[in-house]
Amino acid sequence: MFEGFEQARVEAAGASINLRHGGSGPPLLLLHGNPLTHVMWHKIAPRLAEEFTVVAADLRGYGDSSKPPGGDDHFGYSFRAMAQDQVEVMSALGFERFSVCGHDRGGRVAHRMALDHPGRVARVAFLDIVPTHHMLNNIKKGWAVDSYHWFFMAQPYDYPEAMLVAYGLERYIRRKLDKKGVGMSAFTPEALAEYIRCCTPENIHAVCEDYRAAVGIDLVHDEADLSTKIAEKILRRELNANDQRELVNRSLEQLQTAGKL
Repeated sequence: MFEGFEQARVEAAGASINLRHGGSGPPLLLLHGNPLTHVMWHKIAPRLAEEFTVVAADLRGYGDSSKPPGGDDHFGYSFRAMAQDQVEVMSALGFERFSVCGHDRGGRVAHRMALDHPGRVARVAFLDIVPTHHMLNNIKKGWAVDSYHWFFMAQPYDYPEAMLVAYGLERYIRRKLDKKGVGMSAFTPEALAEYIRCCTPENIHAVCEDYRAAVGIDLVHDEADLSTKIAEKILRRELNANDQRELVNRSLEQLQTAGKL
């Protein structure tokens, strides 16, 4: 996997981040979801590397990145802390401005990154998410049943951790990846082996801290930014002063049906 890519490690202020990078062109940061790692991009990364300098990183707590303490308020696994890690990664690699694409948890990190660091994010793509604040305040029964793990893993330490370890971590990861109506056919044996390898008690605790943060400190951060629209923050950085207002307003009109991003 990742032929032509280099593996590297960046020591950010709050965590040690494992990543692979390769290709040439404008920088593009790829952020994975739960319960995956940067390996989730292995099929598409070589194609993207034909046009971009691709950086595929493990979020803190996942894969081979470090798993620091979450703290009493779980800030250590907030999307703000995870976004800061990745901004520091891109600085260490020499990229002050870059595009970012995030899936699932990585999409939520990208969302927070665009809010906190609009001067660093040139373009952003969120895959498979709606913003956390909106989602948790508009829960439907079907989503709650299918996404039970949000609230199970957010339970106080060490209830979910102990139950998952007792269940068996390989058994758990295989069950988690076996999506209803999809199965596991999309996973290559090499990728599946990586996800099993990285599913450790330390990783499970970190993931639980991630979900505890999501229903706590992350909502505090989101509520402080409810009046901010990401598209406006990023587009305003892209435009010249003379045409800024006209183009931003036109772009925002096209996004109105999506609500606040």
